[in-house]
Amino acid sequence: MHEEPAIRPASPTPAGQDPGGDHFVWRVRAAVIGWKVTGAVLLLVLAAANLGDPVKLSLALLAALAIAGLAARDLVFRERVAADVTGLTLVAGLRREHVPWAAVEKIRVDNRPRFGLRTELLEVDAGEQLYLFGAAELSAQPSDVADTLRHLWTGR
Repeated sequence: MHEEPAIRPASPTPAGQDPGGDHFVWRVRAAVIGWKVTGAVLLLVLAAANLGDPVKLSLALLAALAIAGLAARDLVFRERVAADVTGLTLVAGLRREHVPWAAVEKIRVDNRPRFGLRTELLEVDAGEQLYLFGAAELSAQPSDVADTLRHLWTGR
């Protein structure tokens, strides 16, 4: 299976190469969207198999609708973080917001043990708004994304 590179320059240059404008994009991996669509379809099959039981039918349809909604969000807002010299473009819920570098207060990675595993979340603090992104949303480790964003933000 072909893996997408973690960091993609915005122009069609090879991954990892800066096209000269310091513009990077992190997006949801296509496989993650595919798994969500597959889950929604399987839940629809489960619902069809339970047409005689209104409770099971309702639960399966509700779950299928929720997962299909998440897959649709991933398709429409696939690029979760974009960075260039003007600032960041971030997805928050169902909207895309541009945050100038001057509004960014902190970029950090939250590391926590959960269920015996370590999880990382990229945190971008822009004053009134806190943006959180996991590895599945970025197709990269949040610590790697944070390093790149800090470099673009501070120039170091």
